[in-house]
Parts: sequence; structure tokens; C-alpha cells
Amino acid sequence: MRKRAAKKRPLLPDPRFNDQLVTRFVNMMMWDGKKSVAFKVFYDAIDIVESKKTNEEKTALETWKDALSNVMPHVEVRSRRVGGATFQIPMQIRPDRKVSTAMKWLISYSRKRNEKSMAQRLASEILAAAKEEGAAVKKRVDTHKMAEANKAFSHFRF
Repeated sequence: MRKRAAKKRPLLPDPRFNDQLVTRFVNMMMWDGKKSVAFKVFYDAIDIVESKKTNEEKTALETWKDALSNVMPHVEVRSRRVGGATFQIPMQIRPDRKVSTAMKWLISYSRKRNEKSMAQRLASEILAAAKEEGAAVKKRVDTHKMAEANKAFSHFRF
């Protein structure tokens, strides 16, 4: 590398739950720098989860964290050229990349749902993911299947 790696900026914890993970999620969800709108969408979604959830001993925030960990991939495939052929090589994922990938999937599949508001879409995707179902969890399962199918090429690791 010519330049050194950029240093991580410290994230401020969010006002309601005092949690940095929430801020990171909201930053990913935000469009056009409208953070207050993104926070409102997230908190509304959490309130909907609170009213709809079936498991009573867990808070809505814990349900969201469960959903995130259910969506988190552990391995992924990376493309690598070896002698004119491109192989999909399964690799372990760094912890911070696991979290951000899970967040991206949860948000993008929430946006593709067809409820009325983004808060409702996000809430139903969170509830689905917490129960190990929904599009975001399916994406993780597919990613793991792909890695499993290409296990034979794991000796080409970088």
C-alpha cells in the first residue's frame, strides 16, 4: 500500500438505546444525509417490532440484534484468477465485515418488501430474520451454500 489504512472514526451512540451498533445501522439506512429521518424510521420500526413480537422476555432491540446475527454470513466466496480460469474461493469473513454485510442485506431486503412505509418493511424483515426466515436470511443461506459448493478450491487461498 502506498498510503496507510484510514483510521476508524469513532461513532456516537444513538440517543435512545445508547448503542453504537444502532448508529452504524442508521448511517447505512440513511439517504441524502437525512439522519434524523433515518433515526425516525428505525425507532418506528423498533416500536412496531415491540408491539408485534411474540417472545416476551426479549426487548425489541434484542430481537433486532438476534435478527442481525441470524443474517450474518460466516464465509463468502471471492473470485481469484488461477492460470486463465476464475475460481470462486470460499474465505472466512472479518468480524466487522460480517456485521456490515448483515446490515446491508437487512436494509436492502427491507426496501424490496411491499408494505406501506419503510418502518413497517424494516420491522417485518427484522421479525422474519429473528425467526430465521425472510429474504435476508435466505441470502445468508445461499452464500453459505455457494461457499460449501466451492470448498474444493479452498487450497487456492490468497
